Amino acid sequence: MDVQTFCRVCNAMCGLVVTVEDEVITKIRGDESHALSRGYTCAKGRSLGVLHHDDRRLNQPSAGRVDTRMHSDWDDALDDIADRVSASLSDHGPDSIAMYLASGSAFDTAGRRAAERFLTLLGSKQKYTATTIDTPSKPLIAELVGGWSGLTPLWDHESSKLLLLFGSNPVVSHGHSNAIPDPVRRFREFQNDGGALWVIDPRRTETAALADRHLQIRPGSDWLVLGWLVRRLLEEHPAASTLDQRATGAESLTNMVALFDDQLVSTSCDVAIESLEALLDAVLSAGRVSALTGTGVSMSANANVTEYLLWVLHIVTDSYDAPGGMWFNPGYLLRLDQRDLPVSDGTPEPGPKSRPDLPRRFGEYPCSALVPEIEAGNITTLIVVGGNPVTALPDRDRTLAALSSLSTLVVIDVLPTETTDLATHVLPAVDQLERADLTWLLDSFQLAVAAQFTEAVVQPLHERRPVWWMFAQLANRLGLDLLPRDIELNDQTETQLLMKVVDRSIDPQSLMSTPSLTISSGAIYGWVTANVLPSGMWRLEASALQTNIAERLENPPQHVPSVLLPSRRLKLMNSQFREIAPPGGTLEQPAIYASPSAVAALGNPQLASVATAFGTITAKLLADETLRDDSVVLSHGWGDANVCALTSAATGIDSLTGMVLQSGLEVELRAAD
Repeated sequence: MDVQTFCRVCNAMCGLVVTVEDEVITKIRGDESHALSRGYTCAKGRSLGVLHHDDRRLNQPSAGRVDTRMHSDWDDALDDIADRVSASLSDHGPDSIAMYLASGSAFDTAGRRAAERFLTLLGSKQKYTATTIDTPSKPLIAELVGGWSGLTPLWDHESSKLLLLFGSNPVVSHGHSNAIPDPVRRFREFQNDGGALWVIDPRRTETAALADRHLQIRPGSDWLVLGWLVRRLLEEHPAASTLDQRATGAESLTNMVALFDDQLVSTSCDVAIESLEALLDAVLSAGRVSALTGTGVSMSANANVTEYLLWVLHIVTDSYDAPGGMWFNPGYLLRLDQRDLPVSDGTPEPGPKSRPDLPRRFGEYPCSALVPEIEAGNITTLIVVGGNPVTALPDRDRTLAALSSLSTLVVIDVLPTETTDLATHVLPAVDQLERADLTWLLDSFQLAVAAQFTEAVVQPLHERRPVWWMFAQLANRLGLDLLPRDIELNDQTETQLLMKVVDRSIDPQSLMSTPSLTISSGAIYGWVTANVLPSGMWRLEASALQTNIAERLENPPQHVPSVLLPSRRLKLMNSQFREIAPPGGTLEQPAIYASPSAVAALGNPQLASVATAFGTITAKLLADETLRDDSVVLSHGWGDANVCALTSAATGIDSLTGMVLQSGLEVELRAAD
């Protein structure tokens, strides 16, 4: 039997067809009827059946630290957790309970909503998510320039003529904040229709190999390219003459970008001025532009200024909320264009007790505050939902010690991880094929106003339970009303919870009646300009960012021998799928990648070490001809070759977002025994 569903590993959420025989998943392929992914799926999507049947799956609750851990039944485990939460609330107050919500929870509509509501009902502000680990620059700049942190500019793939990618490799990642399913075919179609693709990246990525032009810039110099481009466009682009009609702060912007001197930028980026001029010509020829950043930018020390200048580029060329540039998807389910969104001036709330200097934004504390809060005794209980903070947070050893010191650490996951090893309670969650779901939280990241509903493809095995059920059970034990009053806890609860989300959508009956993707429209324009922008104007006068840029230009970045770059892997999603091989495929192993000449300079060793002032990682060394000689790549998410060992929250925390620098690090590459 073939069952239509969709993948919930990354933002692309590609359509899938799952073949099931006697409750055994025998095959998974792309759904050719899916209007956005069009039959495409990557190795991760095809591996979901292997994950479902994996012998290492967490199948029943357990309690106790790893050396004394024993299996438990659900009632005993939930009773114990509820008693501990109740005692902590009584003795230490609601902020003694914290929650870490990671990527694994972002694609579980009922579960994520239940988890966040549970924390709200407790009265705790101790919410931490993966947003502040790798991408806080995006909501920050959206808030500072556009007034609301949830604004996500999207590539207008149907009418734009120029796409610029800075530190982004969608052929592997399928987009960062933008979902780009079926990336290779989509880029080729874009080019065949007259569009031009430029990639600006220190590495000749899989996407750069498809591009019309690739500028292989020095690591961390993206902001210099953008600042130079904005300076020239203010002088030459026709839309610049009307900038003061759609934005405030044009004068301060003009004064600031005047500092982006030709020679300074060309030298600092290690790019010929002729190549920069060619990029300028491409933008002028296209008129409007679509430009995106990825983790190559968002995890770097220059993330905020780069993202800011990217927004400025679009505003100067009148490319935001306009055909041929970038549009803002209100979401089929979110319906942002129909809501009164909270406009902010970008002023953050103070951080938690142990780190009040850190900014609280977007309704959460930065993850750099989590370990200090545990160390200070302010957090006694941490609930981890769909994440592995041991391989995600900075200061690996400090994180291990802090998590081990918690009196209660509840980890909800599908497989054992470095974090479940430290838990006091491990709760086995269903995988995505065992639950009904919607494309909810991230439907505003899609290339169309679209959504999809899926029933569970197979029944849960063993004692696996949905995340929403766990929090509903805990809430009942604590006397909290987590479920809506008209919904009871029974076999129909999951679908009823999802119906609450669907009821406010464009066409709920159509969405729930078909297993295929439901599309309302393609790109739509104007609602952000009309309904969201303060006084209908973009705000360019981000004084903190402009001051930061001026200071950086006064002390131009110096070339360093080796810089650690992030890199997405096709078979992995951070720490997910490390032990799951796709059907007919092999497991990927951690490795350090460097240019052939850098490897030869070390004597072509089989192993190498990457070191910073905070730690050292050793792994297999592989030559990669796509890299510059000053670039080293080691992906995040590995348990042994854990990049977090190279980082520290003691230094390098961004003052505007609280993000700890975990990429773009200066490192020493050396041969290892």
